[in-house]
Amino acid sequence: MDRLRGSIILRLLAVTTLLGIAAALAFGYLGWIHFAFDSFSHLRIHLAAGLLVCGVPLLVFLRYWPEAVFALLFGATAIVQTVGFSGHALKVNAASAEPGGSLYRLVQLNLRYDNPRPNDVFSMIGREKPDVITLNEVSAYWIDKLGVLKATYPYQLICPPPAYIGGSAILSRRPFAADFEPDCGDRGSFGHVILDMNGRRLEVAAVHLGWPWPFSQQWQVPLMEPLLAEIGSTAIVAGDLNAVPWSQTAQRVERASGTEILRGVGPTYLDRRFPAWMRPSLGLPIDHVMVKGGIVPVNVRKLEAVGSDHLPLLFEFMLLPQEQPAAVLQASLSG
Repeated sequence: MDRLRGSIILRLLAVTTLLGIAAALAFGYLGWIHFAFDSFSHLRIHLAAGLLVCGVPLLVFLRYWPEAVFALLFGATAIVQTVGFSGHALKVNAASAEPGGSLYRLVQLNLRYDNPRPNDVFSMIGREKPDVITLNEVSAYWIDKLGVLKATYPYQLICPPPAYIGGSAILSRRPFAADFEPDCGDRGSFGHVILDMNGRRLEVAAVHLGWPWPFSQQWQVPLMEPLLAEIGSTAIVAGDLNAVPWSQTAQRVERASGTEILRGVGPTYLDRRFPAWMRPSLGLPIDHVMVKGGIVPVNVRKLEAVGSDHLPLLFEFMLLPQEQPAAVLQASLSG
């Protein structure tokens, strides 16, 4: 009798654990209803992996066939569906770009407001030599230090920091368009400029969203959407969204700005309390580059850590000739 009771309790624990993980995983698909559900989507891969980890011993050791099959099928389906949706290989249609056209580079980085290794940041910038830099968490600590880049990046928009973690910034080697005044929005978390790229106009926006529900993301996204809607037809939007690409939050940013996230970069963030080697397995892909219009993506990749809990992103791109339709871009991003 005791053995039977123990078997029943063990099975109930297994079922309860599986249902708890499965419920959290399922909630993540309901982000269109409320931001609370969308918060679960950021951990979709982790939760799905948890189901797989639970399913294997249930199948191999305990012979709990219904529970094991449910866990393995649900977990595997979620991973395949999510990776398939967010991991498109970047296909380049470089022939669409202007013959002999220039290759441009943009670096996106959440500096972290108290980064103890600013020299690593400056070394990375000097090594990569980007044309444009978009930054988040530009705190008072960083504003003074960024002065050393003024000679190389004379065109700068540094949005006033709304809090101690700082605002967003855009630094450029290329001049601002003469008929546009660079502007900031949403208490400094949004910066917007138009650059003169050898006679071509390129709009660049730097975005930083707060943490997901129950934190500030739920009220910040509706405030950010009108700002994103004002971005012109050929643009790059880059920043730390604190949202994975398959979340409703990231998709709302895409829809509002008319852009498409360049997917497949992989995890870019991990809390500094974890060792760096755990980032590929536990990290989150929350730093993004989004494009639209006459942008021809060539490459986007992560760079080495520079003291922040976020990795820098390097985006290389070309521009379509002025007269070509923006629809050509879709061919370069299809996959």
